[in-house]
Amino acid sequence: MRHSLVTRRDFLAASAGALATAPACLRAQDANSRLNIAIIGSGGRGGGNLSSVSSENIVALCDVSQNALDAAGARFPKARKERDFRRLFDHQREFDAVVVSTCEHTHAFATMLALRHNKHVYCEKPLTHGIWEARRIREVAAQTKVATQMGIQIHATENYRRVVELVRAQVVGPIREAHVWVGRVWGWQSAEAAKRNRDIIHTVDRPKEEMPVPAGLDWELWLGPAPYRPFHSVYVPGPRWYRWWDFGSGTMSDLGSHWVDLPFWALQLEAPLTVEGSGPPPHREIAPASMSATYEYGPRGQLPPVRLTWYQGEDKPRIWRDRGIPQWDSGCLFIGAKGMILANYGRYVLLPEEAFRDTRLPEPTLPRVRSHHAEWIDCCKSGRECSANFTYSGWLTEANHLGSVAYRLGRKLEWDARNLRATNAPEANALIRRGYRKGWEL
Repeated sequence: MRHSLVTRRDFLAASAGALATAPACLRAQDANSRLNIAIIGSGGRGGGNLSSVSSENIVALCDVSQNALDAAGARFPKARKERDFRRLFDHQREFDAVVVSTCEHTHAFATMLALRHNKHVYCEKPLTHGIWEARRIREVAAQTKVATQMGIQIHATENYRRVVELVRAQVVGPIREAHVWVGRVWGWQSAEAAKRNRDIIHTVDRPKEEMPVPAGLDWELWLGPAPYRPFHSVYVPGPRWYRWWDFGSGTMSDLGSHWVDLPFWALQLEAPLTVEGSGPPPHREIAPASMSATYEYGPRGQLPPVRLTWYQGEDKPRIWRDRGIPQWDSGCLFIGAKGMILANYGRYVLLPEEAFRDTRLPEPTLPRVRSHHAEWIDCCKSGRECSANFTYSGWLTEANHLGSVAYRLGRKLEWDARNLRATNAPEANALIRRGYRKGWEL
């Protein structure tokens, strides 16, 4: 039984019916009033987020790149402009909500400022650079009454919500095993593998030479809390920074935010009992192109224990390598007692197809929304909770980062979620909570 994403017309019609108006919240007088929004990070991905919320009042813009700031300012000439997001909050009465689209290593700092000033927050994925930061953001967000949303746009789609419904209805029976894989091959790998995967290895170590800082870029502000190093083009422009441990966590936390979201949501996961990473010997500076991480989760209410495995780059599940399922480049596979569900961003299939050809599927149970950004804006005005709020996405971010920690340590971790530590690996502490450059604290 093969299913494709509904048509745009059907999707919008269903979404419109699902979005009922609700009582007004503190600042928004009704569902038709417009939020005053501050944009932190207005270039690149930030420019896309800016466009998605531009139906509201854009009152402030911030970016460490003057070029990006000028480009956004040309679109919104009345907006206040700042280079340092900390200075935005000197004028915090001017805005109700904040969109954070900086690089990963500064997400938590901008987000925490917004939460402490009681502002609604939309933060790009991953929510934070590490595990301790994710826990702090989740805890502080829980003490506020603001609307929070992590930017995992696929979370709002019809396809993801339908797969969650089918898994929870146990259409293929209870799920005890799930696999997630992505085909992106970016990061540290051998020269032979890089050539095979048509990737570019920019460097094998941190460059020692210093390059001229591009005109308009405030390199000190871009570095923020990360250890100082001279500017080099292996970090910026573009998404090159995300491969470097000091600035990002590679594919595991980046695409994991999108792909692990589906089983995390469908199977109602939070903290694993154990996690084990595997792959090539870890590089001290750069995240790997290929690796895997296996999580063991205990029972959740009536749900049985489940094993979830993540694969990236050249790593794939055995059932995929044995051609036991369609050869999708990226996908999520739920293995149940009666069959399997294979899904990606836009479609799903029940396997074996002939066994489910005449199966009557359950009615929808989850609300549909127009888009991930629209859901956040609606929740800012109505007081409802977003589906990818910082409680949910905080747990998801912790788990993804924990996979990277297990890989970097090369061992199976026994996880004490309450105390945020691996009971059998005290050396994990330095990777769970990083230090910050002088002048930066969370």
